[in-house]
Amino acid sequence: MSELFSIKMRSSKEGSHISGAERIVGKDGISATLSSLSSRALEHDKGESDFINIKIERLSSARRLKALQVTTYEVDSVEAGHEKVREILSSAGVVRAKEIIAMLASLDKPMRGAMIVDVDTLERLEPDKQRGIRATYMDDASVLSAVVSSVKDHYREAIVLATKVLSAPGMVGEVCISDDPSYTTGYVTTHSSGYCRITKMKVTGSSKGGRVFLFRGERSLLSETIHYLEKEPVLVEDVCAITQSKKESRYGSIESELEKLCEESLDRHARTIDPSLEILCSNDYLGLSRDSEVIESAKRAAQIYGAGSTGSRLVTGTTFVHCELERHLASFKGAEDAILFQTGYMANVGTISALASKDDVIISDALNHASIIDGCRMSRAHTIVYPHLDMAALEDILSRCGSFRRRLVVSDAVFSMDGDILDLPRYLEICRRYDAFSMIDEAHSTGVLGKTGRGIVEHFGCEHPDISLGTLSKALGSQGGYVAGKKSICEYLRNKARSFIFSTSACPASVAAADAALSRLEESPELVSRLRENVIYFVSELQKGGLNVEDKGTAIVPIVIGGEKAALEAAAELEKQGFLVSAIRYPTVARGSARLRCAISAAHSRSMLSSAALAISRIALATPR
Repeated sequence: MSELFSIKMRSSKEGSHISGAERIVGKDGISATLSSLSSRALEHDKGESDFINIKIERLSSARRLKALQVTTYEVDSVEAGHEKVREILSSAGVVRAKEIIAMLASLDKPMRGAMIVDVDTLERLEPDKQRGIRATYMDDASVLSAVVSSVKDHYREAIVLATKVLSAPGMVGEVCISDDPSYTTGYVTTHSSGYCRITKMKVTGSSKGGRVFLFRGERSLLSETIHYLEKEPVLVEDVCAITQSKKESRYGSIESELEKLCEESLDRHARTIDPSLEILCSNDYLGLSRDSEVIESAKRAAQIYGAGSTGSRLVTGTTFVHCELERHLASFKGAEDAILFQTGYMANVGTISALASKDDVIISDALNHASIIDGCRMSRAHTIVYPHLDMAALEDILSRCGSFRRRLVVSDAVFSMDGDILDLPRYLEICRRYDAFSMIDEAHSTGVLGKTGRGIVEHFGCEHPDISLGTLSKALGSQGGYVAGKKSICEYLRNKARSFIFSTSACPASVAAADAALSRLEESPELVSRLRENVIYFVSELQKGGLNVEDKGTAIVPIVIGGEKAALEAAAELEKQGFLVSAIRYPTVARGSARLRCAISAAHSRSMLSSAALAISRIALATPR
């Protein structure tokens, strides 16, 4: 169709908004559309309009988008509907879902447009708070060749708008409650869930409603987002019929989500490792998991204490080796005390949820590990996410958080997907200026950074954070997690951290192995030097092969491929050539930034690293981006 026209209708009664609609049609559809929209304006549940405005505008072109995937959730009450919204938003990393719903519910009268809010701070960003943002210039592509009905199709109009909104720069989701008194169904959208219809979002007869667009990004991006929403013509293709209610089949949702993961090359599977493969994705940074002294220590502990610890730390799960490792870790980290957890994940979840609650605020880096994110969610504290490694943004946020009882700032020391390092001196300076607890996760820095592998504090030669968290499962080659800090912090966690109190403690064998590995690291700092030399060598070999990679001073070397399927295919080809390299995909990294993630070890030989770099370079350069 060579010519397209936008036809917008707005109607009101005594100055109050009644109805609005828009169609994009060809020249031959203008007459029928005018008649249809006029009829709709005159027949509405809110009353008969006394003013109708219709605007026709020629369009030069229209972008085409595929409609969001639709899921219907049938609920029995408004409360259940709102809870479903919170569940969907939370699964997409939106931690303040409850407050977002409250913002919609607090509207005294419907807005003509939508609110646009910062999803982390809930700051309203629309330039005109009364008018809001009005997403326009959009329609169902099938209408171009169809007879236009005068009856409002809530579902089709909503999915067209939702599809356009979610495609806008910086948009992470939307929540909508219709202001039509007879229509109780609302929806929520996110990139991971698609379009989710929820059958009861308000009581029948209520004219309260509205929509909120959820934005995350730099403020400089906002004007581009608003221009796209309000000015960019869009036609939405393949709008599907309403899908079967999730209430009808409890297993249907599980199976459909698994199918979707497979279609998007996002499905994951546990696998056994072929011992003949050269491994470049293990976190065994110093090769200590295979050290003979470490293995012997594990054997002795198992013979003395048994295979398991048989109880939680506060019942039967504390042995001499548990206490000895806590003392050893505290000394190694230059702290007053240390406390062991069963895993690094449980250390983060337990520590954050113990230290922060509903009266507190957590400020977290945008690329923090999932265990930190989950700890923030479990704490129920106000959580604000600052742009990755942006210390100016961190300071700006903290300057506005003085009213909270407790301020906790959390960051990885080394970020596991990119290998970049936190500017710890600046981070600590900001935290102390605003009387905030400073917490760092040293999972990927202990045994890697600093001359003797003591981590990021040794690397910078600076003061210690309030809370230094780490793992025993990477450079120390065993299993478990820990927190090191002041004695009062560790005692507090022994009394408050639920993952410490209510879980069976780490088995004595893994604890003894970690203690022996820590001793090996203290005795052999050359392991850290060897690791650093191997990383430098590997990166230089990749660069010789034509790849644009850099050494960030850690053991992690990412090679960004782009698409999820392409990354999987590249990893599969490398495995055929004898190298095991992980393909890292969404949601671990952002969509479109799937990568091969290489983790280098002091145990790797130069000849193996050279061969691996050559194979990776060839395959990565030959893979379509």
